[in-house]
Amino acid sequence: MKAIITDLDRTLLHTDKSLSERTVSVLKKCREKGMLIMAASARAIRDIRIYNEVLRFDAVTATNGAVVALPQKTLEFGISRNSGEKNLSAILKFPDVFLSIETSNGLYSNRDIPVWEPIVYDQFPALPKDVILYKILASSRQRPLYDGIGSVLTDDVYHTIANNELIQIMSNEATKWNGIRHMLAHFGISPNDAVYFGDDNDDVEPIKNCGLGVAVSNAIPSVLAAADRIIDSNDADGVAEFIETDLL
Repeated sequence: MKAIITDLDRTLLHTDKSLSERTVSVLKKCREKGMLIMAASARAIRDIRIYNEVLRFDAVTATNGAVVALPQKTLEFGISRNSGEKNLSAILKFPDVFLSIETSNGLYSNRDIPVWEPIVYDQFPALPKDVILYKILASSRQRPLYDGIGSVLTDDVYHTIANNELIQIMSNEATKWNGIRHMLAHFGISPNDAVYFGDDNDDVEPIKNCGLGVAVSNAIPSVLAAADRIIDSNDADGVAEFIETDLL
């Protein structure tokens, strides 16, 4: 394999968000053998930096594919302002909605989230000025939002639900697989020469389309069904163990 591409949360990282010494050591050995190391995550770029400082990713797909950071340039696949405001307006009609948006200027939310440190914003559905809208995040303690979200969104966006709780809405162009295609193309690598590790809904497409698709054992059923191989869980360093025994 010429490229190792991995999801972060619940895949490469332990549940407590830590990166094990074993994982760091194994990926360093891969780099020494000439393999490229890339990440594809729902996280924003700013939330990947702490791991990038240690692993030095060759390229990163962030925000579910809305941002692709390549060595010399960054690609952005945002939701248009008109579409974003239409979708925000439709979402706010549901009861008890917890709403955030990931943008080129950071995270805005209609409530404070101490762990995320957003900009608290009370002007939804209007968007802040001079931002690129990467992703809409919505959740609720009530079921109507989850049952009805698919019927109210505009045609130029799609949604996934992470951990059966957080609705993520992105441009149709902003997918992990699209980001991975751009990363591989930049380095002239065929998808057949890449291995992908993942655990959640947005990992199914890359698992199916890369030369080798691998799921950690804690992955959701659809990911387990799509994978070529199933390995130990994220907390058992499944990715590092597989790389060490099967690739190195």
